[in-house]
Amino acid sequence: MRTAAILGLGCRPQSLDPFRSTSTTTWSLGLPASHSDADAIAIFGGDGTLHRHLASLVKLQLPVLIVPAGSGNDFARALELHHIKDSLLAWQRFEATGNNTRIIDLGTIMPLSSPETLHYFACVAGCGLDGEVARRANALPRWLRARGGYVLSLPPALRAFHAPAMKLSIPDAASGTLTLHRDKRTLLIAFANAPAFGDGMKIAPQARLDDGLLDICTVDNIAGAKLLRLLLSVSCGKHLRYPEVEYMQSKEVRLETELPVDIYADGEYVCRPPVNLGLAPAALKVITN
Repeated sequence: MRTAAILGLGCRPQSLDPFRSTSTTTWSLGLPASHSDADAIAIFGGDGTLHRHLASLVKLQLPVLIVPAGSGNDFARALELHHIKDSLLAWQRFEATGNNTRIIDLGTIMPLSSPETLHYFACVAGCGLDGEVARRANALPRWLRARGGYVLSLPPALRAFHAPAMKLSIPDAASGTLTLHRDKRTLLIAFANAPAFGDGMKIAPQARLDDGLLDICTVDNIAGAKLLRLLLSVSCGKHLRYPEVEYMQSKEVRLETELPVDIYADGEYVCRPPVNLGLAPAALKVITN
C-alpha cells in the first residue's frame, strides 16, 4: 500500500512512526499528483490543515485518515477519532481489511462575486461573532490555541463585536427558488456539516456528516448575562432552547450582510458575503473505526 502523509503545524516526519506498523506500506510526504499515485492519504493535524487541502482531496478521491494533532480537532471527533491512538487503530484495521471507510458530505461556499470559485469545508462555516473569535484565536501562539484558544478569544471578541444586519434566503417549498427568510441584526450564524466548531463547541448538535443537509443555527443580537448563559450552553449543545436561537436544515442558502463581514470555515478565513452555501454530497471517503 502507498500512503501519502500531510503534516500540519507542529507535526514532524517522526509523527508517522507509530503508523509504520507493516513493511507492506510505503510512505511519502505531500499530496500525490494523481489518484493513481497513492492508495490512501493520512492528514496529521487539525481542522485547519484538513480545510486547506479539501479541494485537492475531493479531486483525488482517495481514502483519507485524520490523525487529530492540531489545535482544533472537531472533524476528527465527528468521526469518533478522539485521540491519535484511535486513528492508529483505524489505520491498522484499514491496512488489514480496507473495509472501514465512510463516504461523507462536505459543505460548500460560492462567493456571488466569483461564481466560478467553490470553497469546501468539513465542519462549520460561520459569520458574525464566530468569525471575530476565529480571527483572534488564529493570532494566538499555537500552543495557546491548542489550550482553549477559542474560549480565550471570546471575551475580547464580545467587547469589540457589533452585530450587523444579515439576510438569509432559503429555497421556497413550492418553487424551489431562494426567498428571504430573515433580515435582522444577527450575532452569529453557523452553517454546519458537523456538530461542533471552536474545538468542541456544539453549535449544531443535530448535524450529520452524510445526511445531505446543512444545519443552520442563527443567534439574534442579544447582550449581557443572557448572552453569556447562551454562549456557555453552546459547549454542551443546549442553546437550542433559547427563543433567540433558530435552528433549521436546508440543502442551499444565501447569505448577505449589510456591512462587510468575514466568513470563516473550519477556523480559516474564506471570503465575505454575499455567498451561496450548500452541500457537496458524498464528496469525501474517510477512514473510521
